[in-house]
Formats: sequence, structure tokens, C-alpha cells
Amino acid sequence: MLLAQSVLAEAASEATEAVAGVSSWMRLAYLVAAVLFILGIKGMTHPRTAVRGNLLGACGMLLAVIVTLVFAGKITWSVVFIGLAVGTALGVMLANRVQMTQMPQLVALFNGLGGGASVLVAGAALLGEDMLAKDAIIAAAASGLIGAVTLSGSLIAAGKLQELKMFWKPISLPGHQVINAALLAGCILFAFWMIGGSSWPFVLLVLIALALGVMLVLPIGGADMPVVIALLNSYSGLAAAAAGFVINNNVLIIAGSLVGASGLILTNIMCKAMNRSLTNVLFGVMDAGGSVADADEVYGGKVKSTSAEEAAMMLDGAQRVLIVPGYGLAVAQAQHAVRDVATLLEARGATVEYGIHPVAGRMPGHMNVLLAEADVPYEQLKEMDEVNTTMAQCDVAIVIGANDVVNPVARTDPDSPIAGMPIIDVDQARTVMVIKRSLSPGFAGIPNPLFAADNTLMLFGDGKQVMLDLISAIKEG
Repeated sequence: MLLAQSVLAEAASEATEAVAGVSSWMRLAYLVAAVLFILGIKGMTHPRTAVRGNLLGACGMLLAVIVTLVFAGKITWSVVFIGLAVGTALGVMLANRVQMTQMPQLVALFNGLGGGASVLVAGAALLGEDMLAKDAIIAAAASGLIGAVTLSGSLIAAGKLQELKMFWKPISLPGHQVINAALLAGCILFAFWMIGGSSWPFVLLVLIALALGVMLVLPIGGADMPVVIALLNSYSGLAAAAAGFVINNNVLIIAGSLVGASGLILTNIMCKAMNRSLTNVLFGVMDAGGSVADADEVYGGKVKSTSAEEAAMMLDGAQRVLIVPGYGLAVAQAQHAVRDVATLLEARGATVEYGIHPVAGRMPGHMNVLLAEADVPYEQLKEMDEVNTTMAQCDVAIVIGANDVVNPVARTDPDSPIAGMPIIDVDQARTVMVIKRSLSPGFAGIPNPLFAADNTLMLFGDGKQVMLDLISAIKEG
């Protein structure tokens, strides 16, 4: 009897030591993953180190997932390798098939999938346990609410970015904010019910939160999608952090907190760049209102068009040239042709810079990514405030595919829908060349007096083709 007790005690001691050893290795791996997350975010603060930062963050998450699956999830290495193979195949497929102009939609879908995954993790822990601590139940409710809002809101945002007719224009129902308040109140009610000891209200909470996510994003127009994407990115991080508290996983808490905090900071930057209120973004009120001028009155008889040959002559003696890219550049895939034009001008002694508006394109950093793809030197990418201070010394400002971010009514008309929105002041340059297919309005849906200004010349046509014609004209000249 004593011998049996001794053997059992020794076995129990060895098992405890083994578990402690595994736990120590997990904590060490989680610490390494957390450091990689922090270094990754730090690397993404500058274009030159952004790729390395992205890889560091991805490696940190890969390490955290593998350690969790193998040491805590009772999953064999073969299953892990199968998962890695499937994920790698999907990643390669998306990288090859998704065009640069579709990146905002992809980012929106990634945000939504992150929110949905948090809902599933929290729900599995909640419904699979007989009893969770009260703080874990509160975290599960928060993860279900935020994650479901992120999932449905991101799907609507992706539809708007894809310009689906049923989603593209802002849709606001009568009593829209009252409906949102009622849905939020319903979520809170079911959360309190869960705290009382019931698990099944979690399902109802998630369903109501899905409806709330749809209602929050529907009234927001396509022009405001950069702000929405940044906010939804933050939501996905917060949902993941809450799910981490539910399953007591430190690395998920750290990763979610980093994403949530950085997303909120980016959202605040985007709001300032568009003269929007963060409160309005949170509650889905993004329509600035205001009056819209008649296009015939703005453009009638004042627009001057030119040709690539004439534009090349104007650029021949230019000492300082500023290129302002917009979403039209992404649509035309003109970034490489723009880079070639800049190279030719630099060979003739001109200083070429790129003025980057914070919300140009359809997601934060859209123009930076496009120009980096064309190997544009990072030093030539200038922020809006920096180029505006010396705009009067700019000989030629080339606007390609941008509209609202260079519309001077934001500065001159207090009744405009974009009144107060910071813009790149290209109208103050000596000469402005605008490359567009037509005089169609931008996302804000208002005409742009810049196109009819005395110092503006319009080059109508596809952005890439116009730049190729300009290259030929410069070489011939």
C-alpha cells in the first residue's frame, strides 16, 4: 500500500513538473511573440522598414499559433503542418489574384474575419464550459458584441469599396440612430442576462450585434471608407483582446490590444485629415451635409484642355515638380509610368516630389503602397503639411486621379460638404496639370473649381496612357 502511494506520488510529481515545464516554454514563446509584435509595429512606422515590420509581426503570430496548438490544444504536428499548407496556399492565391485596386476590400474582409474568429473563440469557451468566472463572461459578451459588429460592418464596407450598387451610396433609414440605440441596448440587456448565469443569450447578443454592424456602416459613404477601415481594424483588435481574456491567453490579449490601440490612433489621424469627429464615426454619422454647387456654373466655358506635347513643353523648364496621386492612379495602374516621368524630369535637373494626402485612395497608406511598388524613393514622399508650406514655389503640380483631396472649396466655401477638410493646396502652384478621364466629381459628389482655375490645364484620358504619351513627348522634346 505504501509502495503504491509512493509510486503515485512520484508520478504526480513528474506530471506536475512536466506541465510546469510546458507552461514555462509557452510563456517564453509568448514573450518572444509579443516582442515580435512590438518590433513589427515599430517597423511599420516608416516605409523603408514596413516590409520587415510586417514579416516580424507575421512571424510572431505564427509562433504564437503553433505554440498554442501544440502545447495547449492537444493537436499533433501533422495537423499543424496541414493547416500551414492550406493557409500558405490561400495566401499565395490572394497575393497573385487580388489587384492593388482591390486591396481596400481585402483589408476590410480581413478585419471582418478577425472579428468573426473572436466571436467563435469566445462562444466556444462560453458554451463549452459549465461555469466561467464573471469577468470571463463579461469579456465573452464584449468579444461577441465587438466581433459581430466588426464582421457585418466589414462586409458592408467591402461592398461599398467594391461599388456594389446596393451599398455604395449612403443609406439612412427613418429614425436610424434610434434603431442603433435600441440594438445596442438589446446587446447590453443580453450581456447582463449572461452574467446572471445563462450562456444561450450569447447567441442572441451576436445576432443583434450583426444587425448593429450593418446599421452603423450603411449610412457612411464611400468617400469615408479610409476612416471606417481604420476603425474596423481597431474593433477587430479589441474583440481579439476580449477573447484572450475569455480563454486566459496572454498573447491574444497583447496582440489584440496592440491592434486595437494602433487602430484607434490611426482612426483619429484619419478623422483629422477629413475634418470628421471620432464620435460621429463611432455612431455611423459621417454625412457632413452642406450645399452642392452646379457643375455647369463651375466649369462653363472655363476649362482649358491641353495635350501631352504641350504639357511636355511646360515641364521642360520646370525646376520643381509636385505629383499628387489619387485613387484614379490606382485604377489606371499608372504608378510605374509616373515613376518613369519623374525619372526623365530628374535627368533634366528638376526636383520631383510626391504630395501624399492621408486619405487619398480608399484605405490608409494606399498611395504609399502603390508608389513603393514602383520603387519610388521614400524620401520623395512628402506629407500634406510639408508640401503645402512651399506650394507657391512649385513650378508644376501634376494631379493624377485625385479630386476631393485637392478641391479648394474645402478651404473657401463654409457651406460645402467637405468644408474644413485639410487639402493639398495645388491651386497655389504656378501651373497645375490635372489628369482625369472626365470632369466627373469625386467621392464627395461635388464639382471641383480647380479644374476651371486660370492656372490649370486638363489632360483628359486614362492615367496610364496619358503618362505614357507624356513620356514619349518628353523624350522627343
